[in-house]
Amino acid sequence: MNTSTQDQVTLLAAHEQAIAAASKDPSLSPETGRKVSKGTLFRFGAGFLIFGILWMSGLGIVSIVLLPEHYKSIQGIQPEALLGIVNAATAVASLVANLLFGNFSDRSRSRFGRRTPWILFGAVLGGVTLFLTGTTDNAVLLTIYYCGSMFGLNCMIAPLVALLSDRIPSGVRGTMSAFYGAGATIGAPIGTLIGAYFISNLIPGFAISGTLMFLGGVVAVLIMPREESAAYLPKSQDGVKDVVMSFRPPKFSQSHDFYKAFVGRFCMLVSYQMITAYQLYIVQNYIGQSTAESAATISVISVITMVVSLVGSVVAGPFSDFIGRRKLPVIIASVCFAIGIAMPWIFPSSVGMYLYAAIAGLGYGVYSSVDQALLVDVLPNKDQAGKDLGILNLATTLGQMCGPIIMSTVVLAVGYVFAFPLAIALALIGCVFILFIRTVK
Repeated sequence: MNTSTQDQVTLLAAHEQAIAAASKDPSLSPETGRKVSKGTLFRFGAGFLIFGILWMSGLGIVSIVLLPEHYKSIQGIQPEALLGIVNAATAVASLVANLLFGNFSDRSRSRFGRRTPWILFGAVLGGVTLFLTGTTDNAVLLTIYYCGSMFGLNCMIAPLVALLSDRIPSGVRGTMSAFYGAGATIGAPIGTLIGAYFISNLIPGFAISGTLMFLGGVVAVLIMPREESAAYLPKSQDGVKDVVMSFRPPKFSQSHDFYKAFVGRFCMLVSYQMITAYQLYIVQNYIGQSTAESAATISVISVITMVVSLVGSVVAGPFSDFIGRRKLPVIIASVCFAIGIAMPWIFPSSVGMYLYAAIAGLGYGVYSSVDQALLVDVLPNKDQAGKDLGILNLATTLGQMCGPIIMSTVVLAVGYVFAFPLAIALALIGCVFILFIRTVK
């Protein structure tokens, strides 16, 4: 055995010992098998936070404000219908990307690590195509560009979220998940606020959105501790058939809680997307405001959501670690979100939307800060964290796909007033599935 091979064997043995040690002691890193310094945890937290803020701000500018407005300039189709079609197509792209890049990052053996190269590639792809989405009035080309941006986004998200399993001690995953959740929940209203400013001047808004998406992956990689080389890990000798088979989800008979978490998140995301994706249209068509009035209302909603989401995220993650429970905060958050959705249904006015922003925003801030840690805790195989988290994140992309489709179908058939109780019911159904998880407290 030569020196290089001996070094690889030594590194692989240390890697396996670190994972074994971390599985027994929640304060140890699965990457090193040792305790993690506060400075290192701070860098991870800052990286997750800034990543969430930047990509979600960039996407929020487009998905919540600019694209719904841009759809009005496309001839031959109703904006509400086009929104549902485009979101369905991009959700399918996200679904495929999650599976591909989560699995590919698991199998990567780069000297720059398993996850880092994919995060950087996704930053470039996502940023460029998100900008291009606003440069065309052709519905087909617009859909292609937007699908490309979802490929890039999920090329970043799938491997970056897997870092929670790879590098973060289980005892602080709730806090780290809270940083990521806080970034995403704060980023959405920031994006909405920026988008409202550019509602009458779309192209600069699309340029800013693409830049923020690109910076999300790059800045996160620069802030977080550098990922170690993965060249020592055993290289796969699998053929094409084995690679295809590696995309198989965990066996249902051995992973009941994995699938309960999947359904719980799916229902919540459908509920969330039903309201969020149609936020501008709800204000304009259900409440009856003009474009200028709706821009002002959306701006206020964004500020309210940003503040309460930040409070919910910052408090919920560390509290979840402190009490050693994931399910309770998620369940409370789901109920809070459902109550928030009821506000504009009962009070179809700006005040109703502000109450929705305050109550539902708080609930979703708590939910997103803890739910990611819950997903990591139900993984059946830590060695396949990227792939399995990619499968769980399909609940998000499927929710993003089904939410607008369901909303557009209900709105076009019977009106907005029937959409709100359906969204409430879905949020509560998701809550029930989380309640039935047994292996996680």
